Amino acid sequence: MGEMAVPEPDTAVVIPAKDEADRIGVTVTAALKLPGVDLVVVVDDGSSDETGRVARAAGARVVRHSRNRGKAAAMESGAEAVRLLDEDQPRHLLFLDADLGETAAAALPLIEPVRAGEADMTIAKFATRVKLGGHGIVVRVARDGIKRLTGWEATQPLNGQRCLTRAAFEAARPLAHGFGVETGMTVDLLRKGFRVVEAEVEMSHRATGTDWRSQLHRAKQLRDVGLALAAREPAVDQARSALRPPRR
Repeated sequence: MGEMAVPEPDTAVVIPAKDEADRIGVTVTAALKLPGVDLVVVVDDGSSDETGRVARAAGARVVRHSRNRGKAAAMESGAEAVRLLDEDQPRHLLFLDADLGETAAAALPLIEPVRAGEADMTIAKFATRVKLGGHGIVVRVARDGIKRLTGWEATQPLNGQRCLTRAAFEAARPLAHGFGVETGMTVDLLRKGFRVVEAEVEMSHRATGTDWRSQLHRAKQLRDVGLALAAREPAVDQARSALRPPRR
């Protein structure tokens, strides 16, 4: 039996990261092992630790925000960095979380449907579910909102591990603010007729705790998801259109 052909490089990994010096190096190393990945861009989103230095040492290109600007802004900066490095053919964009560690190497099922032209965006379904204290409320709000607005039911609507074509990413811009980015992206692409599929992966990241910082994080998530959905409600869209000044 012959060896499996390694695909030509066609995919870039973008990793938003804040204060992840302890895990970013392992995550970058694992991501660089993915077949067809020849570029990893880490967006150091206002870290106060050595995230950027560790990522660079592991082989990533690093974009730094001098202050924390949030996940959506980091995703935009990373995608723009990839665009500047793209040549004739734009790379697919694989977004991964900084704390995946070695499990980032298991992201191939996200890339393959996009690479094969079977999907415009894939969303990860983690095969191993970690217990998420209080996280279920935010997931339910996102899932119900996406279904109400598009008719599509997502298993893990907040999962940030996603692979998109460049065309799909551009169609999803401007991205929803902060933690609403995944929900907004899913709604916008489905409404524009892009093909969105879920892919099961053997990946995992840190479980969300139940301390006050974790509770605050979830409150911000809930706020941002709610804002992303509200902005996409038909009644809100119509009101916003009515308030726009007429073009001269």
